[in-house]
Amino acid sequence: MAFPGTYNFNYYKGDTFEFRVYPLNTAEEGGSFDLSGYASPQDVNFYISTARGSAGLSDQIECYAEIPAASGGGTSDHILCVIRPADGNQLTAGVSYVYDVEITKSGTDYPLTYTLLTGNITVTDQVYGAA
Repeated sequence: MAFPGTYNFNYYKGDTFEFRVYPLNTAEEGGSFDLSGYASPQDVNFYISTARGSAGLSDQIECYAEIPAASGGGTSDHILCVIRPADGNQLTAGVSYVYDVEITKSGTDYPLTYTLLTGNITVTDQVYGAA
């Protein structure tokens, strides 16, 4: 596996911002990474902060992340990540932010943790309703 990938993006403060993560299993020459067993809400995390490591713990924002059910049942091949308006309103325009999308699985011989995606977020303040 070649994790984590990097995706930097711009966020317009107060809006809903959705993106999907489609992890690949490089051992299978680009085949989908098996997300079964990671479906419970505590197994998928999307956090934003101003800094990495312990320096960023005090201002972490937990955003929405889930592995949706696949059409027809079973586990999907992607993770849905969302910055909800309430999450975004905690961000300050002009401040540099970083984020991670991570999955964990227990109940195996040893716990599995993979950071799938990471990057930087640039925040633009809104015009209407700016506080």
